[in-house]
Amino acid sequence: MSRYWSPLVHRLTPYVPGEQPKLPNLVKLNTNENPYPPSPRVVAAIADELANGGQALRLYPDPNADRLKEAIAARFAGFGITPQQVFVGNGSDEVLAHVFIALLRHELPILFPDITYSFYLVYCGLYDVAWTAVPLDENFALQVDDYAGANGGIIFANPNAPTGCLLPLASIERLLAVHSQSVVVVDEAYIDFGGDFGTDSAIALVNRHPNLLVVHTLSKSRSLAGLRVGYAVGHPDLIEALERVKNSFNSYPLDRLAIAGAVAALADERHFETTRQAVIHSRETLCLALRSLAFEVLPSAANFIFVRHPQRDAGDLAAALRQRGIIVRHFRLPRIDQHLRITIGTDAQCELLVVALREILN
Repeated sequence: MSRYWSPLVHRLTPYVPGEQPKLPNLVKLNTNENPYPPSPRVVAAIADELANGGQALRLYPDPNADRLKEAIAARFAGFGITPQQVFVGNGSDEVLAHVFIALLRHELPILFPDITYSFYLVYCGLYDVAWTAVPLDENFALQVDDYAGANGGIIFANPNAPTGCLLPLASIERLLAVHSQSVVVVDEAYIDFGGDFGTDSAIALVNRHPNLLVVHTLSKSRSLAGLRVGYAVGHPDLIEALERVKNSFNSYPLDRLAIAGAVAALADERHFETTRQAVIHSRETLCLALRSLAFEVLPSAANFIFVRHPQRDAGDLAAALRQRGIIVRHFRLPRIDQHLRITIGTDAQCELLVVALREILN
């Protein structure tokens, strides 16, 4: 600590990202990265951007990233989405940061689940946003009726993190109708692993509910965690608020390489679908294997699963896996301290995990 710090800094409890260890031959199943590389089109697009000795890098990128907004709108054209309804940022975390200050900072507290993405609480502290945590039910499911009170906004991850549970669109629409005077933010970082395109995403509801904002990332299903690209889709009035905050903070959040790579990734639906289905298949296979070892596995619509073993301490299991070169995520938090969140890897990585757990449990 330093006497030169602003008072706010002393009060902050920063977000702690998943560990990024630099160990050889590591089976890394702790940060929900995609186990497959991005589309080859991404690599080619970035190479093109670096052509002519990287001459383009001396110029600022497009501050509005119009080409990317058009690509995102085109992907959701079936829902009537236009580029004016799209906001982009440096990963969905930055998008969410702008959401908290632009749309969720009101007199009444915002509502979010007691078990959810921990960055929400961090942003509340950073931006002085009043909040109330609403407990999930005994099955870690969000119950819409528990959000009946007046509020300054509602935000939740769907599928939820770290549980992987999915709230159906019908329930989301009921929540939107009840709280038409509040902004409802649906954080869909993992939605592409939930089911058929167009079936689960709340973007299908955007043009029916002006209070809805849906946040996505290209880090997971597009394998672009290293490029940092996120976006939000909503009514133009909500997007304008985000643009006003963004241009009061950083007019150039996405660099040239990120814009080029993101546009290329969105253009390759075949690669997206192939890798997405591979992760879904591996998830279901891993769930069956872990249940055969007596693990309790929550139903997951994400690229991770949330598990516990009724006879073994979660912390001990995580430590034993680490000794074998396998890293999973253990949250030492109320209600979930006996659970492990396991990212879905390749089939080979999942098999190494199952073999290691079989050894540990015997």
